[in-house]
Amino acid sequence: MSAPTLSTSEQPEARIRRASGSRPRATSREGFLRALRHHLSAHSFLIGAVLCFSFFSWYPMVREFLLAFQKTEDGRTTWAGWDNLRTVFADPAFWQAWRGTLLFTGLALVLGFAVPFVVALVINEFRHAQAYLRLLVYLPVMLPPVASVLLFKYLYDPGYGLFNSILDTLHLPQQQWLQDPDTAMLSVVIAATWMNMGGATLIYLAALQAVPGELYEAAELDGAGLLRKVWHVTVPQTRLILSLMLLMQIIATMQVFTEPFLLTNGAGPEGSTTTVVYLIYQYAFNFNDYGAAAALGLLLLVLLAGFSAAYVRLSRTADDA
Repeated sequence: MSAPTLSTSEQPEARIRRASGSRPRATSREGFLRALRHHLSAHSFLIGAVLCFSFFSWYPMVREFLLAFQKTEDGRTTWAGWDNLRTVFADPAFWQAWRGTLLFTGLALVLGFAVPFVVALVINEFRHAQAYLRLLVYLPVMLPPVASVLLFKYLYDPGYGLFNSILDTLHLPQQQWLQDPDTAMLSVVIAATWMNMGGATLIYLAALQAVPGELYEAAELDGAGLLRKVWHVTVPQTRLILSLMLLMQIIATMQVFTEPFLLTNGAGPEGSTTTVVYLIYQYAFNFNDYGAAAALGLLLLVLLAGFSAAYVRLSRTADDA
């Protein structure tokens, strides 16, 4: 006996039911569950990152802000108002620390900002062995900072250091590099530049390799020399990277601590290498005045935040113009 057949009017409806009777609901449920699992895992990773960032970044900043207006004595914490800020401003070392920090920042911009860019320009001209040169430039960054600083402390030694040996070979007067107030800060800047220039050099090199070669060819046809090509082609094409690195350089150098602390024991001869972060360290761990340390840290935070905001605003204005 043959199976019953559907009428012509029922056949399309039956085909639709067979094709999509309960299947769309199951498919939509499966898609919903799959999307839910996908978003749950994504949000789980995001929540973990946000929690880590909040705990290790935002909480210390909020805690520092509260400590700046508190004072702890005999285990009791009370609100001190502006007393911590008054204590900081009344300290003679406050202005000396700011002078030392600004001097370090200025010297670091001359050396630490310009030297990596020049090194990147030189490496970019090589057609062979670029990978080897990149590795060679980046090696100091891979060394532990303490080891690098102690290496330079050995090189600066007035008795058997390499730098004085070179001066003696050239029949030049030897220097008291870290013991002389006139050369102590410069010596610290040289060591910091050597330690940290590798990362900036690689960033500049990547930016240089993205500059179209046709621009240099056009400049050569116009009779431009090396310096004119750098000024009129390289600098405009890498202006965004240069401005970003300048901002990061200033923020980083304003917070210098490791190099002067290990090379000159922090303050240096006649306080010539005293920095703001070293003074914060003094307040917190030598004087046990965490309120003053937090107040000075808050001042540094406000200064750098204000500078960054002004810098970004001026950069946007220049781009719009």
